[in-house]
Formats: sequence, C-alpha cells, structure tokens
Amino acid sequence: MITFDIFDIMGIIAFAFSGTVVGITKRMDIFGITVLAVITAVGGGIIRDVLVGIIPPYTLIHPYGVILSILTAFIVCFLFETIKFTKTGKKIIKIIYDISDSLGLASFTVTGAITGLTLYPNYWILPTLLALITAVGGGILRDILAHRVPVILKTDVYALASILGGILITLLWNITTIDVASWCGFIFVVLLRICVIHFNWQLHRPKPSHIIFKL
Repeated sequence: MITFDIFDIMGIIAFAFSGTVVGITKRMDIFGITVLAVITAVGGGIIRDVLVGIIPPYTLIHPYGVILSILTAFIVCFLFETIKFTKTGKKIIKIIYDISDSLGLASFTVTGAITGLTLYPNYWILPTLLALITAVGGGILRDILAHRVPVILKTDVYALASILGGILITLLWNITTIDVASWCGFIFVVLLRICVIHFNWQLHRPKPSHIIFKL
C-alpha cells in the first residue's frame, strides 16, 4: 500500500532523528544512540503488529525501517560532530527536533489507523487506539531507556493530538478515499502540534491548595 509506505518511511526518519538527538544529549556512545534511534522509529509499529496478530511484525519482514533508522543515526551523529553550534544554532536544533517529533507523531498516527481500519473496518475504537500506540509506543520506549519521564505523561497536548487524529481518519475512512482520510489526519495532527508548541497549550493540571500527603 503506497500511502502506508509513504507515511511509514516519513515517520521512521522523523522518529529516528528524535531518538538520535535524545541519545546524543544523554551522552550515549554510537551503539546506544543507534539503539535509541531504532527503538524510537520502529518500537510502536512492532507493538501495534503484535496486538493485531501480525506475526512476525511488518518491520521484521521489511527491514528498511531498521536500515533507515541506523543511517539516520549515523548521519545525525556525523553532523553533530562536524558542525559547531552557536546559541542560535541550539535553538534551531530544538525547533527541528519539535518539527521532527511532530511529523513522526502524525505519520505513525496515520499508519496505525490504516492498519486498524484495513483489518477491522467496522470498528472505530481499535483504529484510534492503534494510531495512538503506533505514534507514542516508540517514544515511550526511548524515554524509558534514556531514563526520562515519558513525554506523553508530562508534555502539553501530545498523545491527545494522536487520538484526535485517529478519530478524524476513522470518521473520514468511509466517506472519502484512503488517501484523503490519511492526509487530512496527518495535516490535522501536525497543525495541532504546531499550535500547541507556538501557543504553549497545556492540559489542565490539578493544583491542590495544600499538600496533605506525600507519595
């Protein structure tokens, strides 16, 4: 399926980049950085495939995902070693990281929803949850390995963007073509993430008047 492959490749490269950057900031060696890049890029897809009974997972049959992840990690590491980053340069890297992470989130939201809708076209909860799992699964594994609190548990509107994108794709699936539904979902998630980052939108966090206990 051409549409699936386009978004899959886009998501792999985007998430491999984000995984590589996290590995570099954590001062890992080249092996650790590469592992983080691969896990971030293909981890969510593997979890998705196992949940719906695709054995062996798509990534293990078509290893271009692993290969692309490794190449991305090597290229990014090379650039980080050869380019001297100024203060402005570091801000640019942060912007690129946010864009890359948003593209990965949107791309894998699409591939997760497509997988669910292709296998079970009469359901809507399953495709939405598969979209979320595919989009955030690799990032959760990345953050755990890097000893970070997973992004989806502390950072603005992240997982919610994937959920809403999955719902949109599911709603459009039966009234438009697969391409239209996929691109609408992708664009929606990317635009929502851009607005979240630009306007610093946050989900509500309870603020008790006083702490009565400590865990």
